[in-house]
Amino acid sequence: MEERLQTPSEEPRKRNFLEEIIENDLASGKVKSIMTRFPPEPNGYLHLGHAKSICLNFGLAQKYGGKTNLRYDDTNPVKEDVEYVDSIKEDIKWLGFQWDKELYASDYFDQLYAWAEQLIERGLAYVDDQTQEEIRAGRGTVDKPGVNSPWRDRSVEENLRLFREMRDGKYADGEKVLRAKIDMAHPNMMFRDPLLYRIKHASHHRTGDKWCIYPMYDYTHGQCDSIEHITHSICTLEFDVHRPLYDWFIQTLDIFPSHQYEFARLNLTYTLMSKRKLLELVQKGYVSGWDDPRMPTLCGVRRRGYTPEALRMFCDKIGVSKRDQLMDIQLLEWCVRQDLNARANRYMVVRDPVKVTITNWEPGRVEYFDCPLNPADPEGAKRRVPFSGELLIERADFMEDAPKKFFRLKPGGEVRLKYTYIIKCDEVVKDAEGNVVELRCSYDPSTHPQSGEWRSVKGTIHWVSVAHARELELRLYDRLFTLADMSQVPEDRDYKEFLNPDSLVVTSGYAEPALLEDNSGIAVQFERDGYFVKDKDSTDELPVFNKTTSLKDSYKPE
Repeated sequence: MEERLQTPSEEPRKRNFLEEIIENDLASGKVKSIMTRFPPEPNGYLHLGHAKSICLNFGLAQKYGGKTNLRYDDTNPVKEDVEYVDSIKEDIKWLGFQWDKELYASDYFDQLYAWAEQLIERGLAYVDDQTQEEIRAGRGTVDKPGVNSPWRDRSVEENLRLFREMRDGKYADGEKVLRAKIDMAHPNMMFRDPLLYRIKHASHHRTGDKWCIYPMYDYTHGQCDSIEHITHSICTLEFDVHRPLYDWFIQTLDIFPSHQYEFARLNLTYTLMSKRKLLELVQKGYVSGWDDPRMPTLCGVRRRGYTPEALRMFCDKIGVSKRDQLMDIQLLEWCVRQDLNARANRYMVVRDPVKVTITNWEPGRVEYFDCPLNPADPEGAKRRVPFSGELLIERADFMEDAPKKFFRLKPGGEVRLKYTYIIKCDEVVKDAEGNVVELRCSYDPSTHPQSGEWRSVKGTIHWVSVAHARELELRLYDRLFTLADMSQVPEDRDYKEFLNPDSLVVTSGYAEPALLEDNSGIAVQFERDGYFVKDKDSTDELPVFNKTTSLKDSYKPE
């Protein structure tokens, strides 16, 4: 059965497991108020997977009267940049959310360092001289316990001295690390003496050259949550094995008991959401940039014409679960159409034109028709559309040898030009190669929509006036990849082999002039065609429009 979108008057949807947890925590008095956080690493642009996390973290806090912090996980200065910091804030605001405090893991570097020294003093951390490869080999496997580092039993005094020398820049990158001393035979591999700090002689976008040692994610995240009194730290499922270590640090340091909860990340058909691979596509020129409309980045789908309302609708419909699923990208496109269908202004654009000459039209005469911007509101705003004796129609709307059920224009046949008159095709003009170059037609003056006389014909087609048409560049976008489930790329194949060579087709079209005066700020509908949005590459001489999505699709959400 098709699941309809709920309206405010309908029964509320069933609570998800996170809502149940929060309601139980509030009812039991475990927490007095809800505090969540969105913790992106500023090493790339946000994508559709982040949209789900944003909607979840901010949405839960809003629903239960709480707050959400924006906290950047800026612990790797080599990959981070202010450009990404700014883009993340822009994307969150575009989605319709506002954070309580803008914070950074680097705000807590001094406290994290102090806690690291506290662990050393308690015999729970040590400086290790092994290489990364030696450490990795020493961890063992799921079936085989790890082996202790030869440096594991250094004295507290020696560890403090070495750790301070690491902080002061005495050692090179990779020469030493600080590790927690837990259990090298622990069944959870995360507990086999995890790394706490590594040496990186690199300037940080906020702290400059103050630090040359930086904390690892597993050491940083829970403590940052604790400092901010995050009540519900919501992560994707791949972090469930990290949760026991998250809890261990908080309990060992005896600090505010933040707790982590995991949900299934968003996976979409024909889409990759790996920052590393998306960066490669940008750097190697497979796409025009992070905001290429084929990219799953939020700036990319925004440039394509997707609306924040559609993305929030999509995130609501896919729900929250504890099981990874591959969602059909057609559901996202369906949400975009649902939103735009109700709000988008309509205009007539001809993409593959053939000329129509109205032979009984007075030369030089121009008539203007007031046409609704949205047929759903016929009494609402109008746009003025000029009509003249020379028009363009879609080539597909004419057929010389038409079958019986072809209800558009054909020799001797009649159609109504949308919003205006009925015309009849009297003559077909061809060039030397036999291609149709002009249709000579006559119009019936008595069929003016406001004349009081109505004569019905089965076909209605759109058109533009030749003298008033504006030429457009049209960019038609399709799936970036040809493989539905990009997680199934064989190990011996490069994911770029599955790039769709037809993901972008550039063509042209001719529009009624009112289109170029549209300041609605959202994608518009090209009547009988699809939704398009004006691109930033537009110039006064050549407006550029990106195709957002088709007008109709057979897909229906389950």
